[in-house]
Amino acid sequence: MPRSTPLLCALAAAFSCLPTATAAQRLESNGWSLEPRGRFQVDVGRVERPAGVTVPDLGSVGEIRRARLGVQGDIPGGFGYVFEVDFAGGGPIEITDAFLTYKASDRVRLTAGQHNNLQSLEELTSSRFTSFLERAAFTDAFNFERRVGLSATFSEGPLIASGGLFTDPLPELTGEDDGGQSASADARIVYAPKLRGTQFHLGGSAHHRDLAGGADATTRYRERPLIHATEARFVATPRLPARSESHYGLEAAMIRGPLHAAGELHWLHSDLRGPRADPTFFGGYAEVGFYFTGETRGYKGGRFDRTTVRRPVDKGGTGALQLNLRYDHLSLNDAGIVGGRQQGYQASLIWIPHDQIRFLLSYARLNLDDAAIPAAGGDRNYGIDVIGARAQLDF
Repeated sequence: MPRSTPLLCALAAAFSCLPTATAAQRLESNGWSLEPRGRFQVDVGRVERPAGVTVPDLGSVGEIRRARLGVQGDIPGGFGYVFEVDFAGGGPIEITDAFLTYKASDRVRLTAGQHNNLQSLEELTSSRFTSFLERAAFTDAFNFERRVGLSATFSEGPLIASGGLFTDPLPELTGEDDGGQSASADARIVYAPKLRGTQFHLGGSAHHRDLAGGADATTRYRERPLIHATEARFVATPRLPARSESHYGLEAAMIRGPLHAAGELHWLHSDLRGPRADPTFFGGYAEVGFYFTGETRGYKGGRFDRTTVRRPVDKGGTGALQLNLRYDHLSLNDAGIVGGRQQGYQASLIWIPHDQIRFLLSYARLNLDDAAIPAAGGDRNYGIDVIGARAQLDF
């Protein structure tokens, strides 16, 4: 039974009657501005149930993946703001972005509040523009998320350098004496020249986080099977007595006409309390994509951005059609800890009839070793198939 079924049906019906033009109205007065923003994503899919596996949330699945509404705008003096909440998930309303910006100069921008810390190309690319239903497996497994902090970005030509200090997400900053809050330092640097019509991207990031919670605190690393609508995790570590994490990543991408390619490598070292050895987990991906209709994948500010449709359907065209292929790898086995290894072979087909409307169909074959969920006879080495689809509107 799909999760959030009433909401799913209501939003699916809404998609059928939406106009193709969804441009938001920007209001301006005396240096102030206000512009609404939002995104709605409905996901359905099917996750194969291996013989002998009895955990729930396999088979047919579905959910309102994101239902976000917010505002953004400018404030006199070089300031700006973004505030956005997410109604998806069936639980309390979640604050996603809540931050102020300040343009200190033509090259330097400051951001304060809850925002993405300086992670990978895949994590910093908006979910509106990613190539598959979900980002690369390591981004969730390594607990990437928005947190409250202060960051600065320096931009000079093709060079973008960012650094910041962060603590926990807003819901975890309760003010109660529960072991304190985490603290992290993050940095990312990108070199993105455009040479002879080809956009290049080379980047790297480094992060260190001291975890909150005191001597009894634990954390774990785990991941869904490349679709969010299931709670099943076929790869998952046990709870680990981690006191800090250090991780670093490498990024590379290129865009030339309708072709793009991208790849990342990321390592996470978990510093555990006690005498046991400290594990280093690894994840990464490599992908290629091609627009049959001649579009170019958008790129801006060190991340992928919106694709502009050459011939949208409201102008009598066919929209944009893109094929993507990806290999995704996640290993949570190291230093005596067996969390499993997941290898994903993925394909997606994306149709964009209008710049702000998107339909995505994806398939993944997952090969699992040392899976956290045993199959028939206790087998922990097996494969599963996952198929998913998304309807999306953003403005």
